Amino acid sequence: MNAIETDALAEPEVRDGLRIDPITPAIGVEVGGLRLHGELDQASIDLLRKLLVRHKVLVFRDQDISAQEQVGFARRFGELEVHPVFPRHERFPELVLLGGDGSRPARENIYHSDVSWRELPSMGSVLRCVECPPVGGDTVWVNMELAYRRLPESVKSAIQGLQAVHDMLPGFIDRIEPDRRAWTRLEFPPQIHPVVRVHPESGEKVLYVNEGFTTHLLNYVESGAFGGMPEFATGARTLLDYLFQQARRPEYQMRLRWREKTVVFWDNRSTQHYAIQDYFPAVRRMMRATITGERPLQARAAAASPASLSSGPGDSDAQR
Repeated sequence: MNAIETDALAEPEVRDGLRIDPITPAIGVEVGGLRLHGELDQASIDLLRKLLVRHKVLVFRDQDISAQEQVGFARRFGELEVHPVFPRHERFPELVLLGGDGSRPARENIYHSDVSWRELPSMGSVLRCVECPPVGGDTVWVNMELAYRRLPESVKSAIQGLQAVHDMLPGFIDRIEPDRRAWTRLEFPPQIHPVVRVHPESGEKVLYVNEGFTTHLLNYVESGAFGGMPEFATGARTLLDYLFQQARRPEYQMRLRWREKTVVFWDNRSTQHYAIQDYFPAVRRMMRATITGERPLQARAAAASPASLSSGPGDSDAQR
């Protein structure tokens, strides 16, 4: 694995007064020399956006910032969403409160990209550690551009043009009161997104399915022995499970040990993450601001394949 293939840093560098230290060859840098409170100039914001697109996860240590300052920082990168299920900060509804009081384990321990079930999924998230357990509670992030890049060519051919359904309800249904579930389904219906999306800033292809919210492939066509026999169709599930497995490869990952006052800013368009639940009954409390993104763009198929159909709705958005 080399720096060109992974877009990683081979060694620390200094840019515009910031020290940038690589975390792994595949993904993530720790950024030093910058305070996230107060008014950052536009040049600093532009640099952070470039670093985010390139490295996908930016870690800032020792950031003694308030909830208001966290919201203000995140808002410099776009409109913030209000989550319909998670508990929210009483003064700043854009901040979701993650963690608990030690009465039951947290449940973010599944690979996912934040709110991929929205029509306009997240551009990025800004997560701040308010209270950390004495040990444990790490978070893993995955470079899904690299995961796509390393797929066998036969798989790349098979998934070009495929679409998948992303749904919030299976993951959140037990957190929604029964009398609100029908309303939630109407308000947040399942969304169709490309299996391979194009990153709107880098132009890179990204594997965009995740265990947390992707329920099934929409337009997969069974071939081989079970072709034309939907009652025996197993290829779609096998393929989706194989794609899910790519996020679990350590070669594509970084793992962060949290400390209080650590802030992490990551790109939801090109990553997945997994919050490790190994610290219960100790407590880990976080606050997260989520930045609204754009409709994922379908990667254009290089050639037709038995496993793919024309994309249907959204073809006009295909970029590459």
